[in-house]
Amino acid sequence: MMASFWQGVLLLSLITISVYADMKLDCRPDFVTLVWTESGSQVDLSLFRLGSCFPTSITAREVVFSVDFSDCYFSRLVTGDHLIYANNLTYISTAESRIHSFSHPVVCTYDRPKDWYPLIYQPVFNTHGQGDLIFHAGLMNDDFSGPAVLTSFPLGSFIPIMASVEQATHQPLLLLLEECVAAATPKLHPESNLYTIITNKGCLVDSKISRSKFEPRQKSSEIKLSLQAFRFGLGEQVYLHCKLVAWDPMGLDNTKKACHYVGDQGWELLDNPAYSNLCDCCDSSCGSRKIRSTGLGKLGIAHGAVLGPFTITES
Repeated sequence: MMASFWQGVLLLSLITISVYADMKLDCRPDFVTLVWTESGSQVDLSLFRLGSCFPTSITAREVVFSVDFSDCYFSRLVTGDHLIYANNLTYISTAESRIHSFSHPVVCTYDRPKDWYPLIYQPVFNTHGQGDLIFHAGLMNDDFSGPAVLTSFPLGSFIPIMASVEQATHQPLLLLLEECVAAATPKLHPESNLYTIITNKGCLVDSKISRSKFEPRQKSSEIKLSLQAFRFGLGEQVYLHCKLVAWDPMGLDNTKKACHYVGDQGWELLDNPAYSNLCDCCDSSCGSRKIRSTGLGKLGIAHGAVLGPFTITES
């Protein structure tokens, strides 16, 4: 791109929600850094989202997002001499919170390069459409940066697993792993021998007897699992059968959650440990809620995925 493209960046000033808050927006060529500073004590900074992205870092008073424009479902609009990237900073309130949910526009405007023309472009500013959802799930390499090259895992090592959903124009959704079992076949049968990994509406029960855990989220549309290799099917081909659910992040309860067991602390909610009481039912029975298996429901959609085969070997 021409050097002049990055001149004259317009930072749109945003109206703050209260006199206690201050926001700084730094628009760079390929990414944006947003810093929200809160002087009050009633706001839970972990509940801020930039589009579909979770905070990059959180301190006692600040929440920081440092993200690429290709992430978080930024919309891109080319109009006249300008190239505009737009998104929303959203605060997701909870039933117990005194602070209501709110949303801020986040806009970066650049000079449009004279030699830049999109091949296909459909401007999208309404992120609450009913677009189709596309799910992905697979075994990953050690740092989750790409698909696994090897599918043989020593007993006790970690099996990196990642699932994601492409949301197109749909509102930002939270991806959850509701169920996951290991089996020796790519299809489940009534007589199949199973090893349960996730059950009870999102409880990682394997974490009670192993070091398995959900990894911290970077995007609401992704979920990462470090699964400790188990003895089930040792030396043979193993398949994981999982149920993915893309859900409204404001509709979480004890039936839609991601919980893992953390040492002496007990069950912990992945997305906000302060509300780990949603995981209390993991040792008993979590209620059920009706959701559509096909088509888009009011709060979300479920999808079945089969991962594998892979092999677990002796250490």
